[in-house]
Amino acid sequence: MSRHTRNISGLQPARILIRATNWIGDAIMTLPAIRTIRRNFPASRLVVLSRPWVAELHGADPQVDEVILYDKNGQHGGLRGLFRLARELRAHRFDLAILLQNAFEAAMIARLAGIPVIAGYSRDGRRPLLTHPVAIRPEIRRRHQVLYYQDLLRQLGLAPGPDDLYLPLSETAQQWARAALAGQPRPIIGINPGAAYGPAKRWPAERYAAVARELWKRFGGTPVVFGTKADQQAAAVIGEAVPATLDLTGRTTLAQAAAAIARCDCFLTNDSGLMHVAAAAGIPLVAVFGSTDPVATGPASPRAKIVRHALACAPCLQPTCKTGFACMLDIEPAEVAAAATELLAAA
Repeated sequence: MSRHTRNISGLQPARILIRATNWIGDAIMTLPAIRTIRRNFPASRLVVLSRPWVAELHGADPQVDEVILYDKNGQHGGLRGLFRLARELRAHRFDLAILLQNAFEAAMIARLAGIPVIAGYSRDGRRPLLTHPVAIRPEIRRRHQVLYYQDLLRQLGLAPGPDDLYLPLSETAQQWARAALAGQPRPIIGINPGAAYGPAKRWPAERYAAVARELWKRFGGTPVVFGTKADQQAAAVIGEAVPATLDLTGRTTLAQAAAAIARCDCFLTNDSGLMHVAAAAGIPLVAVFGSTDPVATGPASPRAKIVRHALACAPCLQPTCKTGFACMLDIEPAEVAAAATELLAAA
């Protein structure tokens, strides 16, 4: 163990606050770590502090006892809102905070809430606020993010549980998904043409449309497009190629989308939060990678295929491309269709 860390395994906290990560994909990749915390502290009450858009995920997690919303765009906005949140947390009398989020703010909130033991990675200038700072081991920087979160707990003296993902789904969300997809011809091919963090992660919608058309000609079934309202134009392009397409973009909550993805026979996707949802659901998926690193943030699933061209400039980790977008444009629809066909044939 690093000399900069202290062991928390001997503690007997009645109440533990877990500061969740902010984005869907990151939240999925922290789930094994949350399971590890539960296994090490089976009698503790686990409370997750979460931004609203990932709260449904944690709320359905059987490892978690309670979710507290961090409404930064509402009642917890600004300095006054930050102190309001700290007062709310202080009333819970937490014994331990484990910060899965890396930001300075996460440590500051825990300090303001009077939590006596605060553990997390020593980064973003927050080391003085942590009672149990953990240094990031260089070898972990070159491994998958699931292991990054698990290694934090390992360095804190906890016994890591399994690294495999799982997907918490409420019965309400599953009922919605069953109704939404009822009667749709199979195979159901989920398609996620969007991605946050800029256009460099998005394979063109026209190419997803070409793949959808090829798979529909070969297998029949129903393409189902997932995403936000920002992805509705891409969904329209796919719908023009395959009239049987079901467009769910901007029409679901995260929980509903996750439950519907779990019922797909195959999933085509960019590097995105919904890619990690599909990986956690254990369904066959094809992920198109360009500017990002599949070693660190690829789908953690044995049923996933990554389509990527190893160019000298990739992974650049940039939100936009200034050199021609070759990492994505060099990937032809036939490559993605072939990978999906192999998965569907095996299934």
